[in-house]
Amino acid sequence: MSRANFHLPWEQYVETLKPHERPMFPGSPATPDHTLPYRLAYFAVGMLVTAAGGVGSAMVTANTQQLAGALGVSLTQAAWLPVVFVMTNACMNLLLVKFRMQYGLRLFAQIFLIAYALIGVGNLFFEDYQSTLIVRAFAGMASAALTTLGVLYTIQAFPAAHRLKGLVLAIGASSLAMPAVRIFTSRIVDLSEWRGFHVFELGLSLLALAAVFALKAPPSQRFRAFDKMDFVTFALFAPGIALLAAVLGLGRIVWWTEAAWVGWALIGSIVLLTAALVIEYNRETPLINLKWMAGPDIVRLAMIIVGIRVLLSEQTYGAVGLMTQMGLGPDQLHGLFGLILLATAAGSLTSAFTMNPMKLYKPIAIALGLIAVGAWMDSHATVLTRPSQLYFSQALLAFAAAFFIGPAMMSGVVQVLQKGAHNFVSFIVIFGIGQNLGGLAGSALVGTLQTWREKFHSNQLSEQISLGDPDVVQRLQQLSGAYARVIGDPTLRTAEGQVLLQQQISQQAHVLAYNDVFLVIAVGAALGCLWVTFHHLRPRFIARRAARQARRVAADVDAASAAAAID
Repeated sequence: MSRANFHLPWEQYVETLKPHERPMFPGSPATPDHTLPYRLAYFAVGMLVTAAGGVGSAMVTANTQQLAGALGVSLTQAAWLPVVFVMTNACMNLLLVKFRMQYGLRLFAQIFLIAYALIGVGNLFFEDYQSTLIVRAFAGMASAALTTLGVLYTIQAFPAAHRLKGLVLAIGASSLAMPAVRIFTSRIVDLSEWRGFHVFELGLSLLALAAVFALKAPPSQRFRAFDKMDFVTFALFAPGIALLAAVLGLGRIVWWTEAAWVGWALIGSIVLLTAALVIEYNRETPLINLKWMAGPDIVRLAMIIVGIRVLLSEQTYGAVGLMTQMGLGPDQLHGLFGLILLATAAGSLTSAFTMNPMKLYKPIAIALGLIAVGAWMDSHATVLTRPSQLYFSQALLAFAAAFFIGPAMMSGVVQVLQKGAHNFVSFIVIFGIGQNLGGLAGSALVGTLQTWREKFHSNQLSEQISLGDPDVVQRLQQLSGAYARVIGDPTLRTAEGQVLLQQQISQQAHVLAYNDVFLVIAVGAALGCLWVTFHHLRPRFIARRAARQARRVAADVDAASAAAAID
């Protein structure tokens, strides 16, 4: 396919395409048979755009505490920065898909890449908290577009027979941002504080902008896609999702029952989302096809996506929180995150080259099994646990996180192809919101459970401490002895020893609480593995039972025929 035809109107260009080169979904570009150099170029640009869209969010999430210090705000205020990103990112795909359908991929790419570059420039000049919040909100919108653009470019690198592999690799590439950022960003921040990172992010976005302008994507079909009621739905749906994201992201930090705004935000979210769904249910051409989404296969897929994102909080919140509780800093976790990065890449590659569209539940069940094993191994942590003891378990979790996402995506794609391409927007909404809100829900549930169990274990351990116990007295003497050279008053030394003892009790309580969380996750993943395995094997059981019934009926017919012949 000659690239000289890219300038033709769609009606003429589509006539030059072979059947397998035409777009699979509305709003997607054509996929002509490129030469090898162009395939490599499209793959490189796709990876670059994907990195540009994911690095900023990962950086803020991984360094929230440091960012709080740089901005001079509390940790609660800093926690809004990653949450506000999700608030805008989660619902933007609702409009972005139709924007591509109506205005084309090229305009889509140009607008959002330029917007992302301008956001990078804004980061250099707006260093106060309020401006940073606004910039992160716009970054969430632009990142949603860049993730999609990176996927569409990466797919161009693969021939028709291997295009699904390209889709899985492109989706998996976005998972590499977090472990990669945790490895290299601390060095950038140490050298030039946050300005150095903002310059790096800006440079990455400018490179992506130049690459996309230099290597244009093939044309896509354009047609009128927006309806006036779409904007009414979005005006209700977007703030509803944003309020829900705020509740999930901040609820465990301000605590659920301590801050009144959490309850009001949850009520507002329910009211807005209910209104949006009522409108969509009664539309002839809905933006979100609720009847299709209510089907058992789609409900099961949504439960899998959200459930696995919740379970994977064992790694993003649990393991990192445990190591932080042990007093380890980012520099001491580089080996662990390097291994997680390699395991994530291995999971994406394995998923891409082993995926069978006819057996999509099988890799999901395997991923859940790996999560169960890894979480169970982590549930035996002690105060002496260090990153090296978590290498294998966290590698299993990272592999599972990348291994499941491709088959989960393909399950939805298969449903769209079977039930009609007009359901594509609905599927993107399910997948995007499931990924975003599932991650927030996971951190909220894991964090809440960890806090409850820490209080329980702290009370249990404190009740067992008695100054009449010789072992406790001996321990206090050992701890107080550390201050013998600097504190001469025995009473003050004893008080300082009691403080150290209480700190050790608190540390033990935190470790026990994390172990409880890991055990709950292991049980949940094991049950999920059994459930998905049942649905994977169920068609076989039904087919075998039907075959047995058919043989039984055939045998009865033969027996009846033989009896009739004898008579």
